Amino acid sequence: MDALTREQKNSFDENGVLILPDFFANEECDSLISRMAEIIDEANDTSSTVFSTTNRTHSQEDYFLTSGDKIRFFYEQQSKGSAPSELSLNKVGHALHDLDPVFSDFVRQKKVAELASDIGFVEPLLLQSMYIFKPPHIGGEVVWHTDHPFLWTDPPSVMGFWVALEDATIENGCLWCLPGLHKQNPKERFRRKDGGGTEMITLDNTDFPTEEKIPLEASKGTLVVLHGLLPHWSSANHSESSRHAFTLHMIEASAHYREDNWLQRSPDMPLKGFAI
Repeated sequence: MDALTREQKNSFDENGVLILPDFFANEECDSLISRMAEIIDEANDTSSTVFSTTNRTHSQEDYFLTSGDKIRFFYEQQSKGSAPSELSLNKVGHALHDLDPVFSDFVRQKKVAELASDIGFVEPLLLQSMYIFKPPHIGGEVVWHTDHPFLWTDPPSVMGFWVALEDATIENGCLWCLPGLHKQNPKERFRRKDGGGTEMITLDNTDFPTEEKIPLEASKGTLVVLHGLLPHWSSANHSESSRHAFTLHMIEASAHYREDNWLQRSPDMPLKGFAI
């Protein structure tokens, strides 16, 4: 992977999104797909936690709130009570990149570190990773949101690297975004409450201008870079095909990561960068 061109850097600065087709080879994507199948097969997890952005009941559960330094399983609403499988799971997260060697090798490639530098990181910390299934017929909607309110740093620094492990199309629930709106202030803040659980604080109750949305269809191996303040969304998947994806979120080491963010790690597992 060559360094980003000036045109690509300017486009990212202006739009808050960058699409890089064929960033990963099919074989690299297949390595994650195969490893996740093994993780599922080896799982002895008895959770039935449903992950849904439309009701967020999961956000009050300890299983979710203590997943920042673990590998945990989250189900689609319509598959609650099922055994873990690629047809029942919403996602697996949130420390795959630090706890599994296959995922660690995938994210810690030189080309990924160089891309992080190209978009402005000085000392990136790899905060969170997720394998997302979007299974056929039941893969749920992910409502309009930005990442910064959930992974808040001062100043804002979070960026998302979203990898299409399978073709992502309008039919199976590809990402959509609102280019340029990353320049606006955050509309909400998701945090832990003092008494336990979490809450969403509204900072600006105006709606996103979703009529301006554009689809981010992505063939297998495409990397989509998302600014932490860029609004994005994906529809439910009512198609016959799944839409597997992998997401890595990173923050700048010099930025202050708030103590009341939902995702926290235990002191014996501090955040790391691209070096192991």
